[in-house]
Amino acid sequence: MEVQSMDKEEIAREKGIYRVTIVGSVVNFLLLLFKFFAGIMGHSAAMLADAVHSLSDFVTDIIVIVFVRISSKPEDEGHDYGHGKYETLATAIIGIILLGVGFGIFWNGASSIYRFLHGGSLQEPGMLALIAALVSVAFKEALYRYTVFKGKRLNSQAVVANAWHHRSDALSSIGTAMGIGGAILLGNHWRVLDPIAAVVVSFFIMKVAVKLLIPCVDELLEKSLPADVENEIQKIILSFPGVSSPHHLRTRRIGNYYAIEVHVRMDGKITLEEAHRTATAIENTLKEQFGKGTHVGIHVEPVK
Repeated sequence: MEVQSMDKEEIAREKGIYRVTIVGSVVNFLLLLFKFFAGIMGHSAAMLADAVHSLSDFVTDIIVIVFVRISSKPEDEGHDYGHGKYETLATAIIGIILLGVGFGIFWNGASSIYRFLHGGSLQEPGMLALIAALVSVAFKEALYRYTVFKGKRLNSQAVVANAWHHRSDALSSIGTAMGIGGAILLGNHWRVLDPIAAVVVSFFIMKVAVKLLIPCVDELLEKSLPADVENEIQKIILSFPGVSSPHHLRTRRIGNYYAIEVHVRMDGKITLEEAHRTATAIENTLKEQFGKGTHVGIHVEPVK
């Protein structure tokens, strides 16, 4: 019964992730079409760059859909710890895409500034491009708030990462709106505001990318859980009477779940059945605290 309940929870979680990702995909697709149209008709290179950014959002949505289905698969003969790290891999891919997009925006903006300072001219954008930028800010910020809320409720790193990609697109559109608005309202000498704003926004985008990538790298390199989590694990173990000296504690993350291995000592005179019952109780308590998907391995040793 417990296994069936876990299966239902996993199915509900997977459906929730698909639902929020599909909503983001539809919005991204409509926005990128509008932005490409506005960039071409409004003669705005900045808006075309923003459209490319929205295209990257659409691509990452597809990545989330594909990898979440893989990560939700149960344990099998070739994956004793499940497939949770596929979702971590998806998060890392999103972070790398974000980093690349941020650097691309920085490079294009810096190149335009360099050309302007050396006597080059920048094309004046049209009002359609400004309207598209403002519409993008509103929709992408709303999409960010919706996605990050759902991602936290679903306990999905990849969905939260995708939410930050929506936020980065909103920031990019703010910079685009400032540049386009400045070029339209302030005249030819202020057209450089467009690439300047793009460069500033690119740093925010790359900062978000690094924040996403660091925990992914830590997990893929099998970094231990934080010290406060390991201390909590030891307190739970020691709360059981007759259990002492937790040692050889090894911890790590597997996607959204923890893996815990530990050695404990019990009275060597108790029966094997009693030792097993206590170890099982410890395992169940750890799963109640850290999630039903937690992998727990307990080795029992006699007190010396």
